[in-house]
Amino acid sequence: MAIVTSAEAQKNFGRYREQALAEPVVVTQYGKPSVVILSAAEYERLKELDRRVMLLDDMSDAEIEEMAEAEIPSGHHYSIRDIQD
Repeated sequence: MAIVTSAEAQKNFGRYREQALAEPVVVTQYGKPSVVILSAAEYERLKELDRRVMLLDDMSDAEIEEMAEAEIPSGHHYSIRDIQD
């Protein structure tokens, strides 16, 4: 992932726009990350991963039952011991 200053991004936007098609480009301001330039395809992929948050009070009985019966796929099980410090 490329990291550039805002001044550098402004001077060479075309270059970093092209680079963002392959990998995100972090733009810093005053030494801290400010924004990220990324491809439209990557943005759409990330938006599809967004999850809708609802309060239980706003859910139907069928939605609550479906959630209660849901199971974690076997390929996604893990133990707290598997997480490295």
